[in-house]
Amino acid sequence: MQNPHFPAMPTAPANWHYAPRRAPWWHSRTLRAITAGLLLALSGLTILAIVREQTGTEGFIIGLLLSTLPVPLLIAAFRWIDSVEPTPWRNLVFAFAWGACAATLVAIVANSLATEWLATTVMAGSDTGTGTGTSPDTETLSATLIAPIVEETAKAAAILILFLHRRRDFEGVVAGIVIAGITATGFAFTENILYLGSAYGEDQALGSTGLPSTTAATFFIRIVMSPFAHPLFTALTGIGFGIAAALGTRRRAVRITLPLLGLLTAMLLHALWNGSASLTGFHFLAVYALFMIPVFVTLTWLAVWSRQKDLRTVRATLHAYADAGWLAHPEPWALGSMRARAHARNLARRTHGPTGAQTVSEYHAAATSLALLRARAERGSAPPDFPAREQELLYHLLTRRPVASPVTTSAALAHARPYIPPQWGGYGGYGGYGGPYGDFPPHSDNRPAY
Repeated sequence: MQNPHFPAMPTAPANWHYAPRRAPWWHSRTLRAITAGLLLALSGLTILAIVREQTGTEGFIIGLLLSTLPVPLLIAAFRWIDSVEPTPWRNLVFAFAWGACAATLVAIVANSLATEWLATTVMAGSDTGTGTGTSPDTETLSATLIAPIVEETAKAAAILILFLHRRRDFEGVVAGIVIAGITATGFAFTENILYLGSAYGEDQALGSTGLPSTTAATFFIRIVMSPFAHPLFTALTGIGFGIAAALGTRRRAVRITLPLLGLLTAMLLHALWNGSASLTGFHFLAVYALFMIPVFVTLTWLAVWSRQKDLRTVRATLHAYADAGWLAHPEPWALGSMRARAHARNLARRTHGPTGAQTVSEYHAAATSLALLRARAERGSAPPDFPAREQELLYHLLTRRPVASPVTTSAALAHARPYIPPQWGGYGGYGGYGGPYGDFPPHSDNRPAY
């Protein structure tokens, strides 16, 4: 082909008419991450100073130690729910930090201002002269009406940020529950330090040395009876965002309404719980037994059901890729079972060491993301960049296949033997690369159009 008789490009960039445009400096992901980190750190230092001032140094240490107890258990529970397609750690760290620092700071400041406003306006004539500046009625009204709105909105902000800026990692109900739960766990952690530290200060002021004490009662209510309270409330907001994410680009009005409906439900349940604290012991226990426990059991069932549904989706969807040659036929059975996945990682660790186990984990993660992405497309809610994302995930599968496919096939044959057709038994855990179409290089023109 001959070159044209005119220059294809001006001789100097200064003469370009359509110079390449760079994104503004404030669009830098690194800059946004640094800014978010600095703001969260500043919020953390501020909330630390506020809590220490209200509880004293000794009360702060006691509250910190006691409040830490439920945190590992709650995080472990949410990580188990999230184990099918794990949320990146950076998202979970952000969610926890937001709940523990930013959301708590907003809640303390806003609740204090709202309580003061109620005391000086709405409840001005009902002050009982307790010396605290607010009456018990004012504090009850603030805890029941103001605190749920402020606190749930502050926690929901973290979910909204991740929903907008980490959408690729926010695919459905499980992701919504996990992000909401981790955010609320961080919020409850800081709030418990304040409550337990203040209770310890009261006991010290009264000279209380034995049980029952304010500290012991607070510990029993907040750590033993209801460590799941805040995660339970905020999970309702997360479910709304999760359903909206699963709907994809369809039904814009519904996708906006669902998170708002979840947030409103979280506020109502939170208000019911806070209001019950001002009732007598019997009424409080009635609210706990008739509302909190059933909602907790229902949401636990929903989380487990969603987890199992994702596993069934992975197994069903990946069979099409196995038929096309991207996976060995038995592999979808292993990828649809957490037990088989663990078996495959253990086999790789014994054969190839920790690096092999990591490769298998990455292989399983790519296959899971591929299956759930494909399932969204089949429901008609594929993201705009679906082809590019699918090709990227297929490339990750192929580059890790030599190490991961044999052990994954072996795990399938070990754990799903009754369900695997006899003609696939000849794989023996090591053959089976390629289906009827053979192997496909990462950019082959002959690969199936998926």
